[in-house]
Amino acid sequence: MFGLFKKKSEKEKLQEKYAKLLKEAHTLSTTNRKLSDEKTYEAEQIMKQIENL
Repeated sequence: MFGLFKKKSEKEKLQEKYAKLLKEAHTLSTTNRKLSDEKTYEAEQIMKQIENL
């Protein structure tokens, strides 16, 4: 309850974005491989940003 108004850190935001991109990449992998690869690449870029923090 007390965490209700707590703001997310930059790292938490990036981790959520990373997970979302990987989920989209997995979904697209069955229909459009090129878009799936692009989403995976974007997720890798996000992971690099997380590692730099």
